[in-house]
Amino acid sequence: MKKSDLPKKICPVCQIPFSWRKKWRNNWEHVIYCSERCKRNKTHIH
Repeated sequence: MKKSDLPKKICPVCQIPFSWRKKWRNNWEHVIYCSERCKRNKTHIH
């Protein structure tokens, strides 16, 4: 699979698109934030 074909989501905190990662293969539907930093700063949603 090409990188451009991977599923993508937009982080609600930083508004930056992020792609599927192997470490998320078992819970991609539950991934919301692109990073731990955004997860910690979720109260600063734009």
